[in-house]
Amino acid sequence: MTTKPTIGIDISKDHLDAHRWPDGETCRVGNDAKGRRQLIAWIGAEVARVAFEPTGAYHGALERALHRAGVPYAKLNPARVRRFAEAIGTQAKTDRVDAGLIARMAALIEPPAQAPRPQVLADLHQLQLARAALIEARTAARNRAERVGLALLERQAGEAGDRARLQRAEFGHPGQDGGCGDGREAGLGEWWLPGRSCRWR
Repeated sequence: MTTKPTIGIDISKDHLDAHRWPDGETCRVGNDAKGRRQLIAWIGAEVARVAFEPTGAYHGALERALHRAGVPYAKLNPARVRRFAEAIGTQAKTDRVDAGLIARMAALIEPPAQAPRPQVLADLHQLQLARAALIEARTAARNRAERVGLALLERQAGEAGDRARLQRAEFGHPGQDGGCGDGREAGLGEWWLPGRSCRWR
């Protein structure tokens, strides 16, 4: 196992939290050009590797900055990091704790250094992710529209039934006697048409 330190970085939209293993020194900078320069200066030249979890749009700039600076780095599978955390009993979930966890795991498994994708491939990958997100959003919107449509049809059917019952209550059904309908359906004590009347008890 190498004696050089390993750096673990937790990446978020606004910050980069770094942990140096094994001495435990930490550093937090902004996830912007200035912050990345500060972080690379803090990492220094004598480092075994820098490890982090890929986070879609937020890790690409750091990856390219590390590559330009000649700093060896490795991307860890987030699922494997979670399993490692469970194995060592780490339950706290903060950016600094995650950075320390990543550093410790990378120091133990010593993943090989990687190189960034060519920019054109990185751009295509981001477009692919964006397309997948749009497709997922479109599918969810269609499902919501179908549910709303079914609910609307059910409500319209219910309203049509209410109107039919109201019409029966108002006009009744012609009976065998030529004029009196069954007004009892509407709960009426007395019911009439022009020239006729009926009474139920």
